[in-house]
Amino acid sequence: MLIEVCCGSVDDTILAEKLGADRVEFTTSMCLGGLTPSYGMFKRAKELINIPLMVMVRPRESGYYYSDEDIEVMITDAKFFADNGAEGIVFGILNEDGTVNKSACKRIIDVIGEAEAVFHRAFDVVPDPFKAMEDLIELGFKRILTKGQANTLEEGRELLDKLIEASNGRIEFISGGVRTHNLEWIKSELKPSQVHVGAFTNKEDPTIANNPKIAFGSKGKSGEELYQIVDPELLKDIILELRK
Repeated sequence: MLIEVCCGSVDDTILAEKLGADRVEFTTSMCLGGLTPSYGMFKRAKELINIPLMVMVRPRESGYYYSDEDIEVMITDAKFFADNGAEGIVFGILNEDGTVNKSACKRIIDVIGEAEAVFHRAFDVVPDPFKAMEDLIELGFKRILTKGQANTLEEGRELLDKLIEASNGRIEFISGGVRTHNLEWIKSELKPSQVHVGAFTNKEDPTIANNPKIAFGSKGKSGEELYQIVDPELLKDIILELRK
């Protein structure tokens, strides 16, 4: 089973490889659902790890309907990452009605060359997942990351099974929602060829305590001292169990 680990920093990517990950989805700002990592983050990760990097290209939080300028930025970022060794680009662009923005997606696919195109969980908000799947196959996407349009893999399992059957091997599916409580179920019932693991914990930045009344973002005083990192013990336990 191929294990892909979601990482939000260079430190996370080093840890993921050390603990046995086969591939990394590289992003930042996990509390926002993942955003495009910087040039410096990507360059450093490529220097330090040997497993494939699938790089998220998402210019802002809150959904997947982007302005023309957002899309131009995404194209520039995707081309840069692909030209500099990213093994894949993870992205999703939707129209205002939630359908796949085929023309914008094609523009990104056209500039990333041999890098894999992966459609992320924007898939979980499309109105017709079977039509969206056919659109993505036509465009040349390699893989779809999905929980079957649900918050948990268990809830989305029925739709996911139907999508896999309908795809008839024309596109890969990779499942998120891997947790310690459902590992045995995933291995015995789903029997996936690959999984996507997010194993995070909160870490506290000590500097906020120096003046806790100051707010820097929309969270205000509640939670600004916390950021997410890969939890080494949790990830170790998940990978060990998946490898059994």
